[in-house]
Amino acid sequence: MVLVDSSAWIEFLRPQGRLDVTMGVDGLLHEYEALLCGPVKLEVLGNARREDRKPLGEFFSNLPYRAMSDPDWGLAQENAWKLRDQGLSVPWVDVLIATLALEWGCRVYSTDKHFELMRDELGLALYEPGVGGKFNPQNG
Repeated sequence: MVLVDSSAWIEFLRPQGRLDVTMGVDGLLHEYEALLCGPVKLEVLGNARREDRKPLGEFFSNLPYRAMSDPDWGLAQENAWKLRDQGLSVPWVDVLIATLALEWGCRVYSTDKHFELMRDELGLALYEPGVGGKFNPQNG
């Protein structure tokens, strides 16, 4: 499974979103590999236009979803400290999403540069789609 970050979902959902990202998300959906978590769901749905909220919520309700547990907050806090001690300031929600991916053993698909920073510091595996956006089971 690949935990799809809100930045990739937003590109996928935009009428003029980046084609490479749109194809990458589409490839994950086609192979049933796109994973959703609470923080990403909140980021996307919480910022959705009123008319998009219900259809988007219904769309998300059909995706594989994994809930976080209470200990995940403590692990995210430790990762935030580790990043801060290295001089990196990363938004807490990105640290939380990265922590969940690390705990669940999955890759993250994102266009947000913060995840590249966390890849190096936390050992986070990032997803790169295959040719034409097809699912790539090998990278990361």
